Amino acid sequence: MKKIILLLILATGFSFTFAQKNVNLRKAKDKALNEDKPDYAGAREALKLALQDTSILHQAETYYVAGLIGSKQSEAEYKKAIINQKFDTLAKGKALMESYYYFLQALKYDMVPDAKGKIKPKYAKDIKSYFKDYYQFQPNLIGYGAYQFGKEDYVGALKTFEAYLAIPKMPLMNNEIKMDSTYDMITYYTGVAAANAKQHELAIKYFESMKDKKYQISGVYQNISNEYLALKDTANYLKTIKEAIEKLPKEPWFLQNLINFYIKINKIQDALTYLNTAIEREPYFAQYQFVKGQLYLTLENFEEANKALNKAIELDPSKPDIYAELGRSYYNKAVKMAIDAAKIKDTNLYNKEKKNIDEIFKLAIPYYKKAVELNPKEVEYKIPLKKLYYQLQMDSDYEAISKEIKAQQ
Repeated sequence: MKKIILLLILATGFSFTFAQKNVNLRKAKDKALNEDKPDYAGAREALKLALQDTSILHQAETYYVAGLIGSKQSEAEYKKAIINQKFDTLAKGKALMESYYYFLQALKYDMVPDAKGKIKPKYAKDIKSYFKDYYQFQPNLIGYGAYQFGKEDYVGALKTFEAYLAIPKMPLMNNEIKMDSTYDMITYYTGVAAANAKQHELAIKYFESMKDKKYQISGVYQNISNEYLALKDTANYLKTIKEAIEKLPKEPWFLQNLINFYIKINKIQDALTYLNTAIEREPYFAQYQFVKGQLYLTLENFEEANKALNKAIELDPSKPDIYAELGRSYYNKAVKMAIDAAKIKDTNLYNKEKKNIDEIFKLAIPYYKKAVELNPKEVEYKIPLKKLYYQLQMDSDYEAISKEIKAQQ
């Protein structure tokens, strides 16, 4: 008799625990689905209590109910927006993502084979419907991801956009969702979010997947290039940017940045090679000739520098920097000649060379004066003039320019 009583007590205790588990889960569901007065905080508290029983942690129903809580709260917030009531975009988005992750867990356990090895999903059909709504209705995942992006929460935006991108590829969807131009757009901004979140390799993965798409192809290659630079992967940076130069010949960004890259690492000849390509593609762009002149100045090839800078002036006579650079070309040439002349031991030969040098110095003056005329507020154009007037003993001009410089400092 005592054994029978003990067994009854154990059975009663087990039934009580089982009932409590179901009560809390049912409470969570009822509070979330209450049409008149939903209580989402109460639903989550009831779910929390239910989850204290580890026996339900591997049941699809548990996570399905958990997913319903977030889904219904997200839906309720949107309904407020429809009737112009105050609503919480952040609360809606957080609830939506909470729902998404819980539903994923529910699917995981819903697809577990039974004792006979058969899969009999109970919640998959409903979850599929919810996921379709999250994907197709823009105020859901797209809207929340855009909200996070606008708030510069790039890590959050990345997770939300990744959820959006994952849905059409789920086996559950059975290829029923067409991945259209909107999908490409979100893929692009997922890459941008990853880049801003400093997840450079992930950003590259998303942008690389878009190379053969039609969406923002120039932006795709620009972003890949920038991400490789951020990773200090010079080899892949050069490979990407050169590929873009061939694929997008009408986009100057790639040539310009490649030229700047070679200039930065002091590979002037490589820079000139691609600069000449840029000039072939845009022969009337004065800036290319200006940069070409500067590069030849770096190589102390004054003849080629002068040709390029004069061509730049011909193309755009309104830029004071070009005139100043041409003045610098003559000035630097004269300085180099002076350094070489200092080695001449014959006085007569030296004096003759000194006259030649002064004539070169004089050639620089009108270009600096033109730069000053175009932009009289720029002191940097006047300082070389002051040096030239001093060098050539042009005393009155020297005094005048000195006063101008002093007044501007």
